[in-house]
Amino acid sequence: MSFGAVTTEPYVQLGRSGLFVYRVGIGTMQFGWSVDEAGAFDVLDAYAEAGGNFIDTADCYSSWSASMGGPVNAGGVSEEIVGRWLASRGNRDEMVVATKVRAAMGEQFSDHRGTAAQREGLSRRWIMKACDDSLRRLGVDHIDLYQAHFIDPLVPIEETMSAFTDLVRAGKVRYLGCSNFSAWRLVESLWASDMRNLESFVSVQPEYSLVDPVRSHVEMELAPMCAHYGIGMIPYSPLAGGLLTGKYRRDQPLPDSVRAEENAENRFSDTNWDIIETLVEVAAEEGQTPAQAAIDWLRSKPWVSAPIVGANRPDQLRATIAGLDSRLSPDALAKLDEVSSFRRSRPSLET
Repeated sequence: MSFGAVTTEPYVQLGRSGLFVYRVGIGTMQFGWSVDEAGAFDVLDAYAEAGGNFIDTADCYSSWSASMGGPVNAGGVSEEIVGRWLASRGNRDEMVVATKVRAAMGEQFSDHRGTAAQREGLSRRWIMKACDDSLRRLGVDHIDLYQAHFIDPLVPIEETMSAFTDLVRAGKVRYLGCSNFSAWRLVESLWASDMRNLESFVSVQPEYSLVDPVRSHVEMELAPMCAHYGIGMIPYSPLAGGLLTGKYRRDQPLPDSVRAEENAENRFSDTNWDIIETLVEVAAEEGQTPAQAAIDWLRSKPWVSAPIVGANRPDQLRATIAGLDSRLSPDALAKLDEVSSFRRSRPSLET
């Protein structure tokens, strides 16, 4: 860990805050989308059995599909599933529950700012309402980590941080975080909080993995900013939508899935194929799966607190968690750093 933070494996300190979370969080965007409620309960049970305590959701997750026999709606389903699981297991006090606010909510996500309801954004009006809605869906009296899902360029950051501060001081929220913020936006929020004696963000949740250009986007500015100011980083999509699981190989047929089509359109490049091939080789040499090696590379970064992983089935989650006690060798990490580096002729960020 960085910042001189205390680490008590398998739990890690979130930045410089007093919050300790399991070394990987469990993401729940798939609950109510590709995983029904019974399957979600199985995944959460497997996570808790491993010692996991960090559940990440959002108000806009997710819509029931017709194939699951439920109505299509505009979010809240994941929070409701998590809430029912917490109630049925009686373990609320053991769990760090994180959710988010910002995205449009309402039937078919139609209630945008151009309507009377204006059910979106980071305004005081919507944050206060959205928080109460999330508390109700989760069935809890407080949210452990309440996150701004992405920026709102129409609302002054001072208004946003003031509203978040009131929620903390009212006891509805314990800690504040943000997601998909650039470094300068995050610094702006820290400055506003410092100048106005407001609560500040303790974490940021970016997309971050070995693949290009995701790595460069994070490491050019956000990573050094987090290291300097003691902000915990909890990256999502550490396997790049399955790209780093080993099931994609150069010049071989793609898996038959929507995700494979999305990756083919957005992420397949010569650089990323080189990364995948090196990852597969390194994982074999180290006795890990490619997915385990990709997550361990991420955990090796001093600015990363806990990656957020997703799973559709308990066996997928157990396979990921099984690799957390086996750390990659310095040589293996160096190979992955080299093949994925965006500054090969420059000093590394770690120096």
